[in-house]
Parts: sequence; structure tokens; C-alpha cells
Amino acid sequence: MGQGPRIYNLFPLLAGSLRDWEAQLPRIAGLGFDWVFLNPFHYPGFSGSLYAVKDYYRLHPLFQGHSGKSADELLAEFLRQAEEQGLNVMMDLVINHTAKDALLVEQHPEWFAREADGSTRSPFALDPDHPHDVSRRTVWGDLAEIDYDHPADPDGLIAYWKDLVLHYTGLGFHGFRCDAAYKVPGAVWARIIEAARALNPEVHFFAETLGCQPPEVAQLHAAGFDYLFNSAKWWDFRADWLLQQYETYRRIAPSVAFPESHDTERLAAESGGDERVSRLYYLFAAFFSAGVMMPIGFEYGFRRKLDVVKTRPEDWEETQFDLGPFVRAVNGMKSATPALNEEGRQTRFTPADSPLVGLLRHGERSPGRAAALINRDPAHGHDFAVHALAEAMRSGVADIREITPQNPHGPLSERGMIHLAPLEMRVFHVEAAE
Repeated sequence: MGQGPRIYNLFPLLAGSLRDWEAQLPRIAGLGFDWVFLNPFHYPGFSGSLYAVKDYYRLHPLFQGHSGKSADELLAEFLRQAEEQGLNVMMDLVINHTAKDALLVEQHPEWFAREADGSTRSPFALDPDHPHDVSRRTVWGDLAEIDYDHPADPDGLIAYWKDLVLHYTGLGFHGFRCDAAYKVPGAVWARIIEAARALNPEVHFFAETLGCQPPEVAQLHAAGFDYLFNSAKWWDFRADWLLQQYETYRRIAPSVAFPESHDTERLAAESGGDERVSRLYYLFAAFFSAGVMMPIGFEYGFRRKLDVVKTRPEDWEETQFDLGPFVRAVNGMKSATPALNEEGRQTRFTPADSPLVGLLRHGERSPGRAAALINRDPAHGHDFAVHALAEAMRSGVADIREITPQNPHGPLSERGMIHLAPLEMRVFHVEAAE
């Protein structure tokens, strides 16, 4: 059975030096994750942002620590220790822009987009409510935009990125999370991915595709990505858009969901520290997609937003609650259930005005089906008839097995009701074919 990735985001600015990263590995493996995702660890430009890379082959000073070893030696040792824990490691691959003061800006000025006055262009985002109002756009002045529309030397540019990926693949990285992948042509990604797989056929590529338009994702179809990232974190459990996105994305590649990320506010801060919310959103993310990702500190109810410039190990917070056993149980459920590692059809079987949300996932290759019942109501419990669940799953009640992690509930009764407490989610599985 193929396994969808269960990813732990080891945000390096909070974790500290590479030696500190190594100390986290046994705990991460013990939580049932099989991937570690590292945000950029390269030497940054003048802004200090992890995503403003000045030198792709040199370490950020914080991550270097007091070691006199080279970046390659430190990374290779970390990767070796991760493998001993049964963990694959993916790194962030940022090739849609560099730091404004990056070495590449000096070495290859022809690779960068230019303003009318010839200065290096910074990437920007338009206000979606005022797309034609230039005064409302957000400009990242510390970044220099790579020119993929009219590159002066496309083969040289692609060769540089291929060499970069081959270098880190050779060190032992098993995956690349491709930042803003939709801003780079799919044909460029295809050449980079092909080169990496010639060195290691098992290397995985994950496309970050948040906040873009459908055509921007569609152009990645033939690039060879293994996974995309979806927008499940922002679903209100009512609107149709997330299931529509799921159906679109799965035609390209399976996707990864998350309850929060380094770009979002902490869920525990948004909920006022309500542990039930954190449990619900992690279980939902694990159910909804083939892959799931969780950032460091989520399991402890951390509330301080991760910052790609300012976060430091001193920002480690006191534990508000410990979701470790729950996360381990959810990851175990996901690992053991084929339908939760594939992306076949997924439908909602409850009306839009129902207090409960019912989702049904079909395996793509396996005959199993998994169903979720979600009570998003924070104040009231609600019931769902067992026979209605059996009808939705097209199965006899006796064939339905509840697989809810840390499940306190007993067997289902033919004429019984399934009770969901406020902010509770329950998961069911059927092995037999329809």
C-alpha cells in the first residue's frame, strides 16, 4: 500500500542550529510522521528573511551554530540521522525569486526581470478587490524576481537550478517543497524534476499552489509533481469550493492539507486555546487529503505566529496542551487506511444546512471507502442515524468499522444514532467493494 506523506514542518528559526534539529528527530518519528520539511536554511540577504536567499550553498548563521564543519557536512549528518529514524527530509526550493542582494544578481543579471528604468524588479501581489489599483499592491522590496517570461539565457538558468537540486539530492534530501511553484513554468519544472529523478528515482516534488488561479495550477499538469498543497485550512465546512478544488487538483496530483502553516496565524491563537479546535482541524486535514502537514509547536498549542525573519529559539513557548498522543493516533489511522492515502472521488452526503458535515472518500486503486462526520458546532451536540451512514457508504452496518483515533465509542447499532459532541469528528471505514 502506498503511503501519503505525513509531514512535520521543522521551522528552522524556532528549532535553532542543525544540532538542535537533530535532537528533535526521535520525537518527530515517535509522533508517526515520515517526512520532515525544512523551510529555507540558506544564507539570507539583507532583510534576513528565510525566503530571500543570498547564497544557496551557504548556511544561515543561526543554523551553522558554533560548528566549524561545512554546510554540506552538517546537512549530510542531519540527513543520515533522519534516515536512522525512518524519516525522509524535504527542503524548500525557492527559484521564483532571490534576495535583492543575491550572488546571482551580480553573477547573472540577465536572469532577472527589470523595471522600465532597468532596475531589478521586485515581485508583488495585487489587491484582489482592486486589481487595477497599483497603489494597493504589496511589493516585496527585499526580493528580486526571476524572469521566466522572456529569459535571456533559459538554458543557463535551468542548468543552474538543476545543479542546485542535484547537489542537495546528492547530499540525501528525498524531497523538495517548491515555493510558489505556479510562478515558474511547468516546462521548467519538468526539466528540473527529470534531472533529479535521473539521480534518485524516488525523490519527491511538492508544489506550493496556495492563492493562485486554476490556470496557474493547470500549467503544472505535465511537470511531474508528486503532490500539491490545498486550501483545506480555510474551509468553513459549508461552501462547495474546497471539494471543487479537490476534484481539480487530484487530476494533476494528490494533495496535502494542514491545520496551520508558517504563513498563517496559529490555530490555538485563533481559537483562544481551545484544544478541541486543534484536534478537529488536524484530524480533518489527515482525513481530507492523501498528505497531511503540521508545523512545529502545533502539538503544544503554541500561539505565537512563526516569522521568517524574527523567530528565534527563545520564542519557544510553554506547553498549553499536549496533542502528541492524539497526533500519533491520527497518523496511525491514516497510515493503516488505504483510502486515506489515495485521492479517489470525495463527496459530501449531508445537506448544506445540516448541523453536521458528512464526507465520503473513495479509494482510487483500493476498493475501500472512508467517511467522516464533523460537528463544527462549538456549543451543541448533534446526532446522525446509523442507517443514514450505511446508506451513504453503500454498505451494511455490520461492515462499517469506526476508526476514529482514541475512539471511546462502541460498535454501531442498526437502529442507533451516532452522537457527536461539540467540535467532534468521527471517522468510519468499509473494506468491501460497492
